Amino acid sequence: MQSLWMLVASFLFSIMGVCVKLASVDYSTAEIVAYRGAIGMLMIAMLVRFQGGTLKTDMPRHHLVRGGVGVISLWLWFYALGKLPLAMAVTLNYMSPIWIAAILLIGAWWGKQRSITWQPVAAILMGFAGVVLLLRPSIHTDQVMGGMLALLSGMLAAWAYMQVRQMGLLGEPEYRVVFYFSLTCAVAGLLGALIGKSVYAAAGDVTWHHLDSKGIMLLLAIGVTAASAQMAMTRAYRLGNTLVTANLQYVGIVFSSVWDLLIWKVSLAWLSWVGIAVILCSGLIATFYNAKTNRKSIPGDAISSE
Repeated sequence: MQSLWMLVASFLFSIMGVCVKLASVDYSTAEIVAYRGAIGMLMIAMLVRFQGGTLKTDMPRHHLVRGGVGVISLWLWFYALGKLPLAMAVTLNYMSPIWIAAILLIGAWWGKQRSITWQPVAAILMGFAGVVLLLRPSIHTDQVMGGMLALLSGMLAAWAYMQVRQMGLLGEPEYRVVFYFSLTCAVAGLLGALIGKSVYAAAGDVTWHHLDSKGIMLLLAIGVTAASAQMAMTRAYRLGNTLVTANLQYVGIVFSSVWDLLIWKVSLAWLSWVGIAVILCSGLIATFYNAKTNRKSIPGDAISSE
């Protein structure tokens, strides 16, 4: 039953996606990333303050690399959310298990540690087939760039997943990983906005906007839902069945599809739904393969790029 916390996490992540998409109309990606990181950082700091623990770390280099990869992934996904239907962006970002299977497959082949099995090959081929089906209806529109960026976001999220797993094996607690990732987001977003301001000032573009009541609510919701979802996801992995928990994340695609219909009145073409189904199946295969090849996985991996 503890795995059902992943349903809570998926729902909260879908709410975050809605708020990011709405906020992207009035705020730059840099601003959204900065506020998401700052709010998440404050929430984790308060949690540590009241429940105990320390933010002191012996792995600054690991956090720097993980934070850098994670913030680029997050940046790309937030940008893609403003360009794509919510369900499409979420599906492409949720391809991380497929990329992880590819990484494990390449590592096994390179190190000659085990024979190559059919599961990762099938997952990878199905995943790419699903991407083609999902993006095909919009191949002649401005959604292509958003689709490619969401796909790249999923690839980088897979890299971040492997990094956090390594840090966990070395004894770094999840809350500390989430805190320093949030800190990286806040700093990167602020720097991005400042650099953008200096670059585009001559053109009269604004990269840091004043906050109104609507903006405050959206940005606050992004930070709170992102941090809360990561906590719920961590609880699901720690106390629930790892495979069940990992597979329940795909319910987020359903939530996102509902928001698309209710808020933007957007319904994907049937070929796109076939692509989503293919990607979902390939993700399930990849998840089982990843678990099989990594029996010593950490149950508390809060690795989502969100």
